[in-house]
Amino acid sequence: MGKRLKQQRRGKGSNAYRKPPNTFKADVNFRSTQVEGKIFGEVVDFIDDPGHTALLMKVRYDDFSESVLLAPEGIKISDKIQEGTAAEISLGSIVPLNSIPDGMLVYNVEMRPGDGGKIARSAGGYATIKSHSENKVNVLLPSKKALDLSPACRAEIGAIAGGGVTSQPIMKAGTSHYMYHATNAKWPVNRGVKCNPVDHPFGGKQHHKGASSMVSRNAPPGAKVGHIAARRVGRKKSG
Repeated sequence: MGKRLKQQRRGKGSNAYRKPPNTFKADVNFRSTQVEGKIFGEVVDFIDDPGHTALLMKVRYDDFSESVLLAPEGIKISDKIQEGTAAEISLGSIVPLNSIPDGMLVYNVEMRPGDGGKIARSAGGYATIKSHSENKVNVLLPSKKALDLSPACRAEIGAIAGGGVTSQPIMKAGTSHYMYHATNAKWPVNRGVKCNPVDHPFGGKQHHKGASSMVSRNAPPGAKVGHIAARRVGRKKSG
């Protein structure tokens, strides 16, 4: 007798695929609007949040507002950071991309002005400013892909702390279970072609799918595996 697919068991909402409640401590975002000029902030505390691989820092600004940001490598309590269009280039400061020189390491980079930061947010991650032009800034992502962004997008200066978080071997599957369960991550992920035909649409057939992986967006959960409503599949032809 077959068993339910992973997406079916997750959709049921059982404890095995549900994050423990009230475990995430803070959201990491920039201010909704850009600061004209600059404002100073002081690092007052560090936060170890299960929802983030990186260490977080609590910052208190001159206007007595507070925010939680990703902590860069090398920062410590009582250090000062700056934020705004006229902010200086210093560790942890939040600066628009058009004010950051070429070759500088940055993290928590916005993809669109005001979105709060989307790129390079995991422990040890960073992006690199490659070049500037009149209406765009070219940024080298952690994946080594280059992306053109608006000069008004903001980023923090430095590289995120905790780069060695994956260096220590996990040793046993039980450790992974608790690590991934704390963040409600999809784990373990086993390949469909390794399953039996009763357990997965790709199962059996000597480890070959034997049919197209393209699936309709409106397919039922039991069939919704593979390339879901893909625009195209296969290698791109050059030229």
